[in-house]
Amino acid sequence: MTITDPLLTAREGAEMLQVSVPTFWRRVADGTIPKPIKLGALSRWPQSEISEVIEKAKAQRHAA
Repeated sequence: MTITDPLLTAREGAEMLQVSVPTFWRRVADGTIPKPIKLGALSRWPQSEISEVIEKAKAQRHAA
């Protein structure tokens, strides 16, 4: 089985966005980052969704 869209932890997502973990969770709370997929007590984000957050920010930068 090949995982084409790995699931990231909050720490991995924060690293990808180059923000702290608390800032990552603040962005989840304000809707900038999608809510996680819950696997029992675990919270995970598809890597593609974090990439979409970056692409959306890039598009908004050029639209302003």
